Amino acid sequence: MAVEITKKLSFLDRYLTVWIFSAMALGVGLGYFMPGIEDFINQFQVGTTNVPIAIGLILMMYPPFAKVMFSLKGKLIVTIPFGVLRIALPLGIYFIVMFVVSFLMGKKMGADYSRTTTLAFTAASNNFELAIAVAVAVFGLGSGVAFAAVIGPLVEVPVMIGLVNVAFWFQKRMFAGT
Repeated sequence: MAVEITKKLSFLDRYLTVWIFSAMALGVGLGYFMPGIEDFINQFQVGTTNVPIAIGLILMMYPPFAKVMFSLKGKLIVTIPFGVLRIALPLGIYFIVMFVVSFLMGKKMGADYSRTTTLAFTAASNNFELAIAVAVAVFGLGSGVAFAAVIGPLVEVPVMIGLVNVAFWFQKRMFAGT
């Protein structure tokens, strides 16, 4: 069965682990061997958005969202709103609780605002692109697991955007004197 699924995967999907580790190694290597790369990349910033990173995220997220799941599950999402809510509500609570607890732990451990915020967002976020790919590969496109994995980003993105405002509010309340 695993061989059948592997044969159905595209070349890029089949070797996803290799691409991820290669990108990580390239990033670490560039940062180590080219110390000025961070300043160079930061030149391409609009407000607080780093354009190269934004483009990279869009390219990374486009394939599973546009072709593997949202277009295929769109009708189901609209026709069973209570099923969506049953998945979305616990996820929303999870994101918020993880963010707040992690933020408070970072502050209590003496981390500055930037580290505390980074910790909180890292703890609260999930890698739904990978979850979608795994759910489809293991359980199949029509499975409830694949459907639940699609709901994740629909909840995560707006909640994380809202948590940006919470982070700014925390900054005013907890880091005003620093």
